[in-house]
Order: sequence, then structure tokens, then C-alpha cells
Amino acid sequence: MQLSDTRLGPFHLYTVDAGRFKLDGGAMFGVVPKTLWNRQLPADEKNRIPMGLRCLLIESENTGRLYLVDNGIGTKFNEKMSSIYQVDTQEVDLISSLEYHGFTPDDITDLILTHLHFDHCGGTTYFNENDGLSHTFKNARYHITKKHWQTATEPNAREKASFLKDNIQPIADWPELNLVDGKHQFEDGLDTIIADGHTLGQQLPKIDAEGKTIIFAADLLPTQHHLSLPWVMGYDMRPVKTLSEKETFLNNAAVGGWYLFLEHDAESEMMQVTKKDGRFKCKRTLSLSDI
Repeated sequence: MQLSDTRLGPFHLYTVDAGRFKLDGGAMFGVVPKTLWNRQLPADEKNRIPMGLRCLLIESENTGRLYLVDNGIGTKFNEKMSSIYQVDTQEVDLISSLEYHGFTPDDITDLILTHLHFDHCGGTTYFNENDGLSHTFKNARYHITKKHWQTATEPNAREKASFLKDNIQPIADWPELNLVDGKHQFEDGLDTIIADGHTLGQQLPKIDAEGKTIIFAADLLPTQHHLSLPWVMGYDMRPVKTLSEKETFLNNAAVGGWYLFLEHDAESEMMQVTKKDGRFKCKRTLSLSDI
């Protein structure tokens, strides 16, 4: 297992790999023809493409807090659902990644959930030996935006399938659930950007230290292959809003030299972007250890 880490000012950052899965390539690229996206990410016989489940662990020297951003798809899928999504946690999973860095789930003080689609919050709970649901991070406070919480608990018909009851209900019952008002500052150097195109109230953690900026891109930019502005997921509830948000986000990233942490890219952990002739391009891919 090769997992990277780095120090940035008062923060020690660790890559946490929660495994792999697959999603339909057409859904991941929306109206983009398969002849285009298939050149970059060849689909399997079921039209699925490989996806990562990459999370970020943030250890704060200033406050002693240990933040985990998202936690993957979890282990609650039955055999049928695991087969549909080709869930693979054989080589690496959430718990083994934490242990690799010297931590256990009980060490996590804060769980920052970008949003509550099943591939981002499934690891919050697991089925215990009595087939009941137990919380993985017993000492953590859960942070979700109010706008997204309303979306997840009162979903529209199109988005409903992404919010699974076994994920949402235990979070609703958790006494340390913190619903934040949009953009939120967790501490000096750690706040969020809000994006509403994919789903209302998605929060993207932003780390600023030593003149550098790292953004957890979540589903605003799921992979490096989504750099082109029209390459928007079919899963996005407001695709035109995503177009606008992506353009602003990538302009800022290019100008500011931001490091973009890629949650779903199966190969690349991070990237930096540049803008040339009005188009955004990958400047380089890298890992936390390269910063």
C-alpha cells in the first residue's frame, strides 16, 4: 500500500484510500459522446469506468482536531449491489488506510461530509454482528451544510436513489450532527467552498497555508478527465450551474496555482491546472508527497 502525506503549515495531510468501484461511463460524462470519453477512460463490457474512493485526513497542530473528509462507499452493500458497482476493497480500504498512517476510526474528531450521496458517506456506519448499524467514528462530530441536509432528507425523485436510508437515518440520529450555514470556517486555514450544481450545498474543504492552497474537489471535478467545461456528469442536478461553478473554480485554480485533490480519479491523486487559448488543461498530476 502506497499512501502519501505532507505537512503544510500547521496541518499534516494524509491520503486515505477507501477502495475502488465502477460507474456507468455515460452517466459520468453526461451528453459527451462515448467516442470522446472512451478514448480517455475505456469502458468495460457493461459500459462502466473505474472510479477511486479517495478521502483526505487533516491533522491540525493548532487545535488537535483530526478531520476526515468523506469516507467512501462503505461495506453495507449486499452482493448484488456490490456486483453492480464492482466495489473492490480487497487491496485497500478505509480502515487499513487509517491504520497505515497510524490512526484508528476512534481518533477522528470531525467528519466533514462534502455531500451524502452513497459513495461519499457509506463508510459512516457499518452492519455489526447483530445486523444492526454501528457508527464507525464514535468520537466524531459530523459536519454537513443545512441546504444539503434538506436535500438529502427531502430528495427529489431524480436524486432519491443516491440517498440510501441505511446511510442517512443513522446520521440524522447522531447527537453530534452539526448543520452549517453554507461556507464554513473550521479553523484558521481550513474553510470551504460551496457548489450547488451537482447537488445543493456540496461543500469543498479548502486548506490555505504557507502560500499554498489545496482544495478537495469532490464531485465538482471528480476526475482529471472532467476538466473541459461541457464534460459534466449526468448525475448533476443543475448541469448549467455546474458549468458556471467549474469555470469560476478552474479560473481561480489556474491563477492561484491551487492543488486539486481528486476524490474519484482512479489513477491521479492531485492535479494543477493551467489555462491556454481559453481552455483548461492539466499542468501536472502529483501526490501530497510532491507538494
